[in-house]
Amino acid sequence: MILTIIIVVLSLIILMSFHELGHFFLAKKFGITVEEFGIGYPPRIWGKKIKNTIYSINWLPLGAFVKILGEDDTKEKEKGSFSSKPLWQRALVLFGGVASFWVIAFLIITILAGISGVPTAVPDSFNGTGKETPKVQIFSVAKNSPADLSGIKAGDEIKRLQITNNKSLITETDKIAEIQSFIASHKGEEILFSLQRGDEFLDVASTPRNDPPKGEGALGVALARVAHMQVAWYASPWIGLKITALQTKDIPVQWYELIKKKINKVPTPEVQLVGPVGLGQIMGQALGQGAGNYLMLVAIIAIYLAFFNLLPIPALDGGRLLFIAIEAIIKRPVNPKVEQKITAIFFMALILMALIFTFQDIRRLF
Repeated sequence: MILTIIIVVLSLIILMSFHELGHFFLAKKFGITVEEFGIGYPPRIWGKKIKNTIYSINWLPLGAFVKILGEDDTKEKEKGSFSSKPLWQRALVLFGGVASFWVIAFLIITILAGISGVPTAVPDSFNGTGKETPKVQIFSVAKNSPADLSGIKAGDEIKRLQITNNKSLITETDKIAEIQSFIASHKGEEILFSLQRGDEFLDVASTPRNDPPKGEGALGVALARVAHMQVAWYASPWIGLKITALQTKDIPVQWYELIKKKINKVPTPEVQLVGPVGLGQIMGQALGQGAGNYLMLVAIIAIYLAFFNLLPIPALDGGRLLFIAIEAIIKRPVNPKVEQKITAIFFMALILMALIFTFQDIRRLF
């Protein structure tokens, strides 16, 4: 458990460190003075100044940061300051942090594709080629559903289903349609699910409901048929680029569908907003399902962070890019005091939102 927490925390720190390195390298490229590059947040544990930059390790393991000269003061025009540079250079420095998330995702997926294979959703008609044997996994579990109450978890692989009081009623399949048909045919009867959870095999009994809530299904699970698609090393960069692009394209589509369902008051039990604690729990579960699944999740998180950071919200890189766009339109910098106040308000709103989600995460745990 402690090792899992350490791995998850280190993964998030590495993600955020690469994000800040995107800002760092482009700032250096354009001759902007980087005052400090820190891993974690102060108070400082260790620091060393090399040329004009302090490299530090800090006590609070909440990410990383880059301190750039003149970044928060558009009137600061001294040589080497952020605000003394042309708009396009400032925009690229800000965008560099966002782009680094996509680069991380691309690299992870490329390496997986060439070594162990990328977990990929496939239809029931896909039969595999020996190396790519498909499996049916639990994609999500609705809260307080029969699956949830019996201990079935997202990521579990379904190996076999059996009616507990009838040994002749048993099926072994890797097809979603056959599993759904078996469950639908035995509502109200206790089914014994033989599952694989990482390296562990277990049997879990659960009884599908005759009259489930709208949008959930009898058992309360969403299923995905997955195969590890492996390619030759020279083809893996193309797979990395393709999957990164597809995942990026899917995010606004998913958000649009979710918002539309919320407006129309359609239940969305498959969607659960989480905070840092919930994200850590999901990453911990993925780690238990193997290194490949865990790294793929880290890649997807990186893509989500890239998209989220690009939103035009003050306190995010996208919001700061918005202020640069306004400056380009009105031909003068936005009043720094106004920008700082707006940024502070949105920053506090983001912190409050994170606290609310964290409270919900903790409540779900207990």
